[in-house]
Amino acid sequence: MRCTAFEDSIKAEKKKFIYNPLFSKKRTDIAQKTDLELIFAYQENQDNRWLGELYKRYMSFVYGVCLKYLKDRDAAQDMVMQVFEKLLSQLQNQKVENFKSWLYVLTKNECLMLLRKQKSQGHSVENGEAVMEIALAVHHDTEANALESDLTKLEDCIGKLNEEQKVCVQFFYIEKKSYLEVVELTGFDLKKVKSYIQNGRRNLKICVENLREQEA
Repeated sequence: MRCTAFEDSIKAEKKKFIYNPLFSKKRTDIAQKTDLELIFAYQENQDNRWLGELYKRYMSFVYGVCLKYLKDRDAAQDMVMQVFEKLLSQLQNQKVENFKSWLYVLTKNECLMLLRKQKSQGHSVENGEAVMEIALAVHHDTEANALESDLTKLEDCIGKLNEEQKVCVQFFYIEKKSYLEVVELTGFDLKKVKSYIQNGRRNLKICVENLREQEA
């Protein structure tokens, strides 16, 4: 895999401190920090070294997600670099409670956006069916036919949910995870997971209806 901005940053820091006896201790200290501590540190001083540690921890994880969706090794490798480069801007002010879950959703969305660009009709069958399933949960079954024209609106509205609701809704409907699986993946307790999904459905319905009114 070709070098990324993060790898370059890591190499630069290593070269900078190679003769410094404190370098080994600095590196150990960084490695011992939690994901959230690394994110907070990056938000405080914008030092790419903090994200470099996250890159090392999650490079294989992100590659696996990319390969699952893109089905191509080269494309997956390119997407890994794109995802971590996007973190440079995304994490500057983003509030994250569970980095791995948040990173999974970000990676999956980047992959799906790429696939949509590659499809002449703009949507893969698998993703379209998943979004329609959310549509049926947001509205009554009798409205399913009318909702076929609202899939783009619904996808936009999913992107506007807060992170907790977005993660839980996508795991529950798109990834077809059970409540308990969502609890395990996100770290939220069962009561919060159910609340995030319920509130997410309500907010999606309101959002779609507002978009309809704007077009009327």
